[in-house]
Amino acid sequence: MIDRLEFEFERAGAPVVVRAELWDNDDPTAYGCPEFARGFPVMRATIEPPARGYQDLLGWIQLIRDPAQRPDFFNDSPEMLGEVTHPFGYYGSAPTLFDAPHRDALPDLEWVAHTFLGAVGGIYGEFDAHVYLGFSWGYRIRDGEISIIGFEELAPAAWDAHLPYLESICPKWAFAPGYSS
Repeated sequence: MIDRLEFEFERAGAPVVVRAELWDNDDPTAYGCPEFARGFPVMRATIEPPARGYQDLLGWIQLIRDPAQRPDFFNDSPEMLGEVTHPFGYYGSAPTLFDAPHRDALPDLEWVAHTFLGAVGGIYGEFDAHVYLGFSWGYRIRDGEISIIGFEELAPAAWDAHLPYLESICPKWAFAPGYSS
């Protein structure tokens, strides 16, 4: 295990615990990755809310900066879903976020994720998203060597910095600034 992070907050009057873990990919096959993913990071974040109803639906929004693709942060949603019209990569009752980024070429670069846990403001078609917490993590390649960048909690200003981009790719959505409490 390389790093662990835990958050606690209250949502709809109930406690929520978020645990994130980050480790080396030492078994690519077990994680559904090709062999060249060995040594890259594996990240899993879990949520423990009481499953009382719609108010407990949560979602993960992850933006990544991958200089091999583009210089700025962009939305990271599962590729198998194709183009999506919402900001969430994973959404549901206590959704687990799993990510195991990798590449077969090893140019020098720094891959960084900004990961946020949020929710939709209502259940009747209100497309407003607000977030409760954020953290960064990633990996670095230098001279063909992979090193994992551990967790760092993100301040609300990091979320706010992504709002213009999120508003441009999800024009039907409203995004609350800062973190909800």
